[in-house]
Amino acid sequence: MTYSILRPTEKQIDQFIAAQRGLPFSYREVGATRSALPSGYAIDHNHVCLGRGRETYQRAKAALCRWEMFRLNWAQLCWPDTPIETGATVAVLARALGLWSLNACRIVYIIEEEAEIEWFGFAYGTLPEHAEQGEERFSVVWDQADDTVWYDILAFSRPRQLPAKLGYPYTRALQRRFARDSKQAMVDAVKINLP
Repeated sequence: MTYSILRPTEKQIDQFIAAQRGLPFSYREVGATRSALPSGYAIDHNHVCLGRGRETYQRAKAALCRWEMFRLNWAQLCWPDTPIETGATVAVLARALGLWSLNACRIVYIIEEEAEIEWFGFAYGTLPEHAEQGEERFSVVWDQADDTVWYDILAFSRPRQLPAKLGYPYTRALQRRFARDSKQAMVDAVKINLP
């Protein structure tokens, strides 16, 4: 993770992402949000109902593909035109305590299941230049039994770099804030496209 008083330029962000692209994940349990979650990590699982029906599900999928869950006033994804595909590398740019930070992640796997419960999403994992280590899964689910559509976030993490370790209570507060704001961003993104 890099810190700066000044917001990084697009060129600096591109260089940061390029430098991380070929590096290994910073944790051993790659793909664990797909199955059994590992011990020794904080586990966060959050979800919100986005509405009902196929149209809502299609809008939610489109919003996820545009990384709308990162359309926040204090954090953003670099870059939201990055395709949702295994191996895509991104950075999360955030501002907290007067500092800008960049954290690098790579998409680990994609979910696309069509059955009575349709499920679309992906997980990304942390790279060496991330304050934390772990994995986060973002998905939308349409349960046709009750016709509800949900946005779901599942993550496991622990501090990796010294600032995250020293400021662990604050880091956890930021993670809770991200979950809350990300859910609201997805609710807003789906509502914007309502007829």
